[in-house]
Amino acid sequence: MSCSHLSTIVVVTPSADGCEDCLKTGGWWVHLRLCRTCGHVGCCDQSPGKHATAHFKATEHPIIEGYDPPEGWGWCYVDEVSFDLSDYKTPHPRPIKRWVEG
Repeated sequence: MSCSHLSTIVVVTPSADGCEDCLKTGGWWVHLRLCRTCGHVGCCDQSPGKHATAHFKATEHPIIEGYDPPEGWGWCYVDEVSFDLSDYKTPHPRPIKRWVEG
């Protein structure tokens, strides 16, 4: 299966130094995901908030990047397919916060 949304990938500026929503609410995350439409940084589905998926459901922005640090892969929520993002690099302008429970 292939992704029909690759043309929507743009270079974005990350919205936060960690999961934007967890940082606002005091939540925590396991891994980060970067929306490749608008730059929203959300947490993965293994995190309690599942904010990256919530962002997709609210905006219908189809593609995320594994982002802590940038991991070189993407996921399309619509087509349910992963792919290599080597040709679609996003600059990493600042350090990512690491959540440490404690």
